Amino acid sequence: MKLTQQQLDFFDTFGYLSFPGLVSDVIDEIIDAFEEIWASQGGGHHGRPHDEKRRSCIVPFIDQHPQLCALLDDERIHGILAGLLGDDFNYSGSDGNYYAGNTQWHSDGWGKDIRFVKIAFYLDEITKDTGCLRVIPGSHRLEDRFANRVQDAIKQSTDEWGLQGEEIPAQALETKPGDIVCFNHNLKHAAFGGGSRRRMFTINCSQRFPNDRLDDLRTYIAGHARFWNEHLYGKTMLETASPQRMVHLEQGRDNCDHLPKLVRKAMSDMEEPSRG
Repeated sequence: MKLTQQQLDFFDTFGYLSFPGLVSDVIDEIIDAFEEIWASQGGGHHGRPHDEKRRSCIVPFIDQHPQLCALLDDERIHGILAGLLGDDFNYSGSDGNYYAGNTQWHSDGWGKDIRFVKIAFYLDEITKDTGCLRVIPGSHRLEDRFANRVQDAIKQSTDEWGLQGEEIPAQALETKPGDIVCFNHNLKHAAFGGGSRRRMFTINCSQRFPNDRLDDLRTYIAGHARFWNEHLYGKTMLETASPQRMVHLEQGRDNCDHLPKLVRKAMSDMEEPSRG
């Protein structure tokens, strides 16, 4: 699969792409793998079942099942990522989620000059009224006056524009299982009106970091310590990796040696309140 120039231009301009039915041929296997991972975790992260009141999240996610690891090798997923990030792109992590309620407007990054892209797999049919992804086209462009205005004002949308979050003009990307949505990490996105058990997982990737920017990569990786994982990638992801997949893992694998110390600190900080 190779993205067309029109698709590349659309992504540069608006910050997202959608692919209806792209993986509908394997969606049943994907859903089975999703459920197997949650069952293996006792129904939730660190064995805490999803309480249907707030988001539950497992990180890393696709790394824990061979079927989902192989999505990085799928010519369709690989083609999208290579087209947007280059043939030597980095796999930078994944998360599996049960969502509950609204997700307010936010970006997954802001100010990065290295492009990060998220591919989202929604495993339930969702509409604009039942929690589908909403995006503000063009809000990812760091150098753009419009995007910077949105960045500055959107968290105070009631005061700034007289609009509640769900009233902000946006594109609603309604999906069915088998559809794929892809967007720039800087893009403003949200979800409103959804139920309490919306299933979704993501694959996050970036352009390869130049050698003189490896400190920035290590800083990004350090953010994973809050999930208490001492390695950026899961064991299954590495053990099942082909030489082609290793191209996308090697830079992250070689720059995550600081995670164990950071994880120990994160765990210690969590314990501090109970000690008092």
